[in-house]
Amino acid sequence: MPTLAEIRAFVGDVSEVGALVAIQEAAAARLVELDAASRPVISPGRIGRINTTIRPACLRHLTGTVGQPNRTGGRFDFVLDENSTEQLRRDPQNTRFTVSQGEKRYRIPKIPASCNELTDTPADS
Repeated sequence: MPTLAEIRAFVGDVSEVGALVAIQEAAAARLVELDAASRPVISPGRIGRINTTIRPACLRHLTGTVGQPNRTGGRFDFVLDENSTEQLRRDPQNTRFTVSQGEKRYRIPKIPASCNELTDTPADS
């Protein structure tokens, strides 16, 4: 494998715009691959917590199970565990979600993937 200095020298010597664009596209594609590999796999059944970036604030720190994704995989249903369901039911700031008295596990639709903080170990590790 060439050193970083050798790669920089090679790129510095490229005189064709098309060749330089191809190098740039290859580098960008590799960055996307590395980024995807470092992210946790969010899938239905994983255990997690809703992080602090979500609004409304009454959903922050609630725990449960990741449900089904939307078409793009950018949002997931989130099924609260019993303690978090009770917490949401009794939260005076909660004006949006109606949790009935007998409901044990409340489903919140469309939680952004970026707000899912996984707390379990994936089955394949």
